[in-house]
Amino acid sequence: MKKVAVIGAGQMGAGIAQVSALAGLEVYLSDLSLELAEKGKAGIAKQLGKLVEKEKMTKDAADAALARLIPVAGYAAMGDAELIIEAATEREDIKRAIFAEVGKVLAPNAVLASNTSSISITRLAQASSDPSRFIGLHFFNPVPLMPLLEIIRGIATTDATTAISEKFGQIIGKETIIAQDSPGFVVNRILLPLLNEAFFAVGEGLASIPDIDKGIKLGLGHPMGPLWLADMIGLDTLLNVLQVFQDDTGDPKYRPAPILKKYVEAGWFGRKSGRGFYDYSGPEPVPTR
Repeated sequence: MKKVAVIGAGQMGAGIAQVSALAGLEVYLSDLSLELAEKGKAGIAKQLGKLVEKEKMTKDAADAALARLIPVAGYAAMGDAELIIEAATEREDIKRAIFAEVGKVLAPNAVLASNTSSISITRLAQASSDPSRFIGLHFFNPVPLMPLLEIIRGIATTDATTAISEKFGQIIGKETIIAQDSPGFVVNRILLPLLNEAFFAVGEGLASIPDIDKGIKLGLGHPMGPLWLADMIGLDTLLNVLQVFQDDTGDPKYRPAPILKKYVEAGWFGRKSGRGFYDYSGPEPVPTR
């Protein structure tokens, strides 16, 4: 594998592009406009610069990786990519529209993948040009640091498509697991109810935000608390995922906590908006309540 493409230059897409370029792959990075794609590359350059400053990477290696990142507008340039990964907003209508357009340029033997964290791969594959070459590649945030890549097969996904995806995971240095197409797959199926219960705990005043995080960290051995993690992931993303779970399963255990809805309505999305369960406007994050 030599060339891949990433659609979406936000936090997740940029992270996927970064690890791919560092692994020696040429990467097309696209977004709604060339300006946004170039902004995504600039953000990657900033991250690599920090690694160089900390002597975790040489400047030559960083420069070489950046040279392999090619911002593009639209999908026309992706015709020679062997793998195209969609990392757009967690909305099915947006993703399906992307797949319909990408299908027009997808190479005959190329694989099309979605980084969705919750939406059915089988259902998304309906919008692709060839469901047998469609698969889920679920990365975790932050992509450069999290070692796991969750590979999700749709009902039509072939063994060959899965093998290509596993090979890609090896190239970029990720550990892979194979999941069947069920809401939330493996990790989020288990994680989201835990996070949602933490949101209910905040809303009910069960304990302070720092104490909820501290209790889970020390009591369960987690590296970070659920509210801190939620702010990192994005509260709007988590709300979308929980709503997908509830719609797909009809199970009330996935009902989003009211405080999560209120925070998202207020524009409190977590770190990316500067405020969520913690306020990030000062020199150090402080709990919002």
